[in-house]
Amino acid sequence: MDDWIVWLLLLASGAIAGALNVVAGGGSFLTLPILIFLGLPPGVANGTNRVGILLQNTSAVWGFRRHGLIEKRWLIAAAVPTMFGAIAGTLLALRVTDEAFKRVLAFLMIAVTLWTLWDPIRPDARRSASPAAGKTALLATGFFAAGVYAGFVQAGVGFFLLAITTLAGYDLVRGNAMKVFCVLVSTPLSLAIFAANGQVAWSHGLWLGFGNFLGGLLGVHLTVLKGHRWIRGVVTITVIVMAVKLWLD
Repeated sequence: MDDWIVWLLLLASGAIAGALNVVAGGGSFLTLPILIFLGLPPGVANGTNRVGILLQNTSAVWGFRRHGLIEKRWLIAAAVPTMFGAIAGTLLALRVTDEAFKRVLAFLMIAVTLWTLWDPIRPDARRSASPAAGKTALLATGFFAAGVYAGFVQAGVGFFLLAITTLAGYDLVRGNAMKVFCVLVSTPLSLAIFAANGQVAWSHGLWLGFGNFLGGLLGVHLTVLKGHRWIRGVVTITVIVMAVKLWLD
């Protein structure tokens, strides 16, 4: 395959995945198989994907901050357990073989699809933008578990983080802002560990990342412009598309 076709494919898939990740989640279920299809070993694809995730969430956090949607009062309580979880998950990912990772990825694609079809994200419009009273320890545990998942595979973590932020009392617009912030602060740790172990293909990652960066900006625009109900629809459509893809594959 010619280099320009590879770069174009990475750029386009990164843009689509970036917008999807910011609005809902599951974008890495597109980019990880593409990276593997382009010849990267699954473990390297997993590490390389973090370059795109980092750039995507950099643009997304910047965009949400411009709209005043980053809630400073609870950032540390959410970000710290996510960061520690990401370190644990990344170290775990480095211990599995490529074949085992592919099997785990296939299982997670099915599990996340079924989990989101169950529709665990039901925000109550009467909730405030404050953390849910009496649930601090539970939420911290949830963010740590989401961090472990993100460090291990990343794909689909947005759905879990949206469920946690909903439990905390955020609607889907502010929950998305919190979600991308948590991913932004945890991704550099995972990327550094993968890179130190030679699990990052930087040329692929940078082209993918440029697409993710543009997609992240688009995702913020769509989230703020369209609002909660539209995001709920996108989450539902995303789940259906993922399920159909899994069935056809």
